[in-house]
Amino acid sequence: MVEKGMKRQVVKMHPKDNVLVALTDLAKGENIFFNEETFILQDAIKAKHKFFTGNLVAGDEVIMYGVLVGKAQYAIAKGSLMTTDNCKHAADPYTFRKVDFKWLPPNVDKFKNKTFNGYKRKDGRVGTANYWLFVPTVFCENRNMDVIREALHNELGYAVSDKYLQYTSQLLKAYQQGENIDDVRVHLTPANSANRVFKNVDGIKFLNHQGGCGGTRQDAATLSALLAAYANHPNVGGVTVLSLGCQNLQTQDFINDVKKQNPEFDKPLFIFEQQQSQSETQLVADAIKKTFEGLIEINKLERTPAPLSELCVGVKCGGSDGFSGVSANPAVGYTSDLLVTLGAKVLLAEFPELCGAEQNLIDRSTTEATAQKFISLMRTYDAQAHSVGSGFHMNPSPGNIKDGLITDAIKSAGAAKKGGTSPVVDVLDYTEAATKPGLSLVCTPGNDVEATTGKAASGATLILFTTGLGTPTGNPVCPVIKVATNSILAKRMKDIIDIDCGPIISGEKTIEEMGEEILEYCIKAASGEIIPKAVQLNQDDFIPWKRGVSL
Repeated sequence: MVEKGMKRQVVKMHPKDNVLVALTDLAKGENIFFNEETFILQDAIKAKHKFFTGNLVAGDEVIMYGVLVGKAQYAIAKGSLMTTDNCKHAADPYTFRKVDFKWLPPNVDKFKNKTFNGYKRKDGRVGTANYWLFVPTVFCENRNMDVIREALHNELGYAVSDKYLQYTSQLLKAYQQGENIDDVRVHLTPANSANRVFKNVDGIKFLNHQGGCGGTRQDAATLSALLAAYANHPNVGGVTVLSLGCQNLQTQDFINDVKKQNPEFDKPLFIFEQQQSQSETQLVADAIKKTFEGLIEINKLERTPAPLSELCVGVKCGGSDGFSGVSANPAVGYTSDLLVTLGAKVLLAEFPELCGAEQNLIDRSTTEATAQKFISLMRTYDAQAHSVGSGFHMNPSPGNIKDGLITDAIKSAGAAKKGGTSPVVDVLDYTEAATKPGLSLVCTPGNDVEATTGKAASGATLILFTTGLGTPTGNPVCPVIKVATNSILAKRMKDIIDIDCGPIISGEKTIEEMGEEILEYCIKAASGEIIPKAVQLNQDDFIPWKRGVSL
């Protein structure tokens, strides 16, 4: 691993590995000294990429993070760059086996007496935010949702600054006056919370989607469970539902799912059906008025201290690079271990990005039933992918590959680091709620938005999202905290990045130190003291998963 205070050119992630990761750009022919051995580079190695530490022949195993991540396709010389041509995805088979798993929790003395200021719900859960939620039962209501969003956001202080309207106006003025439009600048200012009418309402959120009708009844049922999970979310204070009337997803189905998930559901819930209204104008006006009344009510709730054990943190990576498994993911993994030790819940999802890491997670499962559920969901998902001519091996995106993630197993082994090292206490299918303290696995695609959508449905009240390439993904009800794997990204995209893990790469900080800093940030974000960039910019991404093949 990268050690504090040591400016290294390369790093070895596990003693068994036969590849080294470049921490900086390395030149062809350069001599690299590592662990009393010299490697003469056969190719130029860009930072984040890997080179082989020995000569390989076709069929030889490629090991990284201590696990099989690929196989050599032909003879490869020591010191050669790993590419998609000379190395193809491979992963070891997995099965349940009885192992004596031992876990040494980290020291949490500096955190054990800390609290966060959250919104306590009547069912005992604690939210990190207090949102009003708009839910359409069918895509036909999306336009009405957009009209209502514009009205409420602009008047109640939740809209992101109209910087782009002002920018366009300035461009038009410059054009009309014959001036150079290159001299016009956009001022990137996020929404100002000081303008909010309701100080204890953190936002009004809209779950626009493309479902509810026209698909299968199973699609409608899955969507209903998802929307109900969002209505039940501890960060949600009240709900307005817009329905057309004739769609597959009937309003009563949604209500039944809400009550099934939470028999004691008592949040304000207003339902409007367009085919029973006098006009669209009446429907929209009534929805706005009732919601305004609801906002008055939930604004009475104030933040109060809560133990860190009440946090439920999802861990996610997207726009990953060759440093993801070296810096940000291990640092978030240490944060995960701290949270688990403190009695909180941690959610690790993205099943296509656990390919190759399965055996470790199975061995860490606290019961055989938990392990078998994970095995069943993984194999079913993988079989679905293969049935359409794809597979987990086709998961890395062009951006991933360009920045050093050559096989899915490499990507997955690094991605799994976000879950830390603690026992796996539960495995949740899509939309199932997390109920047990500790680390739970959640079945979702690797797709950034589908995964964050699923994590929030399982109850995540914060999401730690690591990225090496940069991604603007957020979530409507769960604040998303962006963690950069490298300082270059953190500086270039500072408008969307919250935390920089680059100091791990430079040797300025250890993984443990960064993990503790991340937890400190989480506590402040959960208390409303810091507003993550994705929240400031209203990056409210929401994509329901139809349970089809999505990597």
